[in-house]
Parts: sequence; C-alpha cells; structure tokens
Amino acid sequence: MKHLLTIAGSDSSGGAGIQADLKTFSALGTYGMSVITAVTAQNTCGVTMVQNIDEEVVEAQINAVFDDIRVDAVKIGMVSDKRIIRKIAQRLRFYKPPIIVLDPVMVSKSGYHLLAEDACSTLIKELLPLATLVTPNLPEAEVIAGFPVRTRPEMLAAAKRITELGAKSVLVKGGHLTDSADDLLFYEGGEHWLKGEHIATNNTHGTGCTLSSALAAHLSVGLPLAEAVKKSKDYVTLAIRYSLEIGAGCGPTHHFVNLYRKAGWL
Repeated sequence: MKHLLTIAGSDSSGGAGIQADLKTFSALGTYGMSVITAVTAQNTCGVTMVQNIDEEVVEAQINAVFDDIRVDAVKIGMVSDKRIIRKIAQRLRFYKPPIIVLDPVMVSKSGYHLLAEDACSTLIKELLPLATLVTPNLPEAEVIAGFPVRTRPEMLAAAKRITELGAKSVLVKGGHLTDSADDLLFYEGGEHWLKGEHIATNNTHGTGCTLSSALAAHLSVGLPLAEAVKKSKDYVTLAIRYSLEIGAGCGPTHHFVNLYRKAGWL
C-alpha cells in the first residue's frame, strides 16, 4: 500500500482540506497521513475564521511522519503564511519525496482569502520548483502567471509561464470557463486538453482538494501523468454527480460513492 501525506488546512465541515484529502486517499486504496497548517471555522456557507498553526509545529509534524514512515507522495493544499511555506519547502527539500502535487489554494468558494497577499510570491518561489504537478484554477493561474486567464489560449500561456517558474507540469482547471469546463495538462512542452462538463449542482465544496489528492494517489501507484489525470478527473466527476445535500450552502462531493454502490446504498 502506498503512503500519502497531505499538508493542508483543516475544514470543520469535512468537505475540503485535510478531511477531503484523507477521504480521497482512502477511497483510492492508499494510506493517508496529515500535516495541518491551519484550522478553519467553516461550513457549506463559507469560512468565518482561520488560525494558522505555528511553523515550528508544522515542521515537527513533517519530521514526525518522514522520520518514521515511507512517504510515496505529498499533496500540498492550503498554506497561507510565508513562514509556514518556507518551513514546508525546507523540509521537503531535505526529505525529497518522489511526488509532490501542489494545489495553490488562494480563495475559498465563498470568497474568503486563504493565502495572505505577502505569501503568494513566497509560494511561487519556494514551492513551485518542488512540484511534480501544480493544479491551479483560472483565478489562481492568473495570480501565478501575472496576466488574465479566461480563455483557452490564455490557459496555455499561463501553463507555459508556470513551468518557466519551475513546476515540472501543470493542470490548469477550466471550471471557470463560460463555454466549457475543459482542463489543460501541460508537460514536457506539450499541451493536452481534457474534455470537461459543467454538472448542474451547487454541491462542489472541496473539488479542488479532492482532485489534487486523487492525482497524488494515482501518481503514487506509478500511473503515467496523462492517465493519472484522466482517472482523477473521472473520480471527481462521479463524486460531483453523487454530491451530498448537506448544509445550506455548497455541499460536499461524495468521496466514497463507489463504496456506497458496492454496499447497495446507492
């Protein structure tokens, strides 16, 4: 069994962050471990408060995992403070995990800024060069690339720019496109478009966390990048189709839909 580590924030409502990552790791047959970077007070309606974890505690969590357990892949999610980012980068450069998937979480669906403004450049400088794969949505790609990203040609230009900044490969998620939901996988100088569709549901809380975790899981078992992306997109699409009507806002995706099907609960 592969051992996967998520470095991210905690979601008290269970739909995103550390909770979504661990559910995804389990659903895809891997063993999940966690380093918590922040505690958030949030539900399906939004984020009301964030408390960052002290960077020394973040470091101690990373050391505790790597010093005892083999880590086959790392997924990095919400890291909102530049001191925490530097500490994570320092430790990952030391331990050198074989796969790092970076989900550059910047703003929640409800509009809460999860990445401090002065931490953005630190994330780009410290974490992008360590990433096997970076998974920005269009607004995140805009911030990283430094120009508007709203069309397919702009997605390609942003992907090229992000690889120039050090990432080995980029998956630019097209969910914010108006005419489609196509994603762009860019690696080894080539572009690979993946068809997507807008699913008629409000319950999409945690989709970015879930996708990046699925990518880490599929890459950890040795799948080629393009195949890992396809399988991860298929997993997330199914989880959205069977999303859960929980709470008064954007409900979560159904991470264990295949398990529920086998049990006869769906």
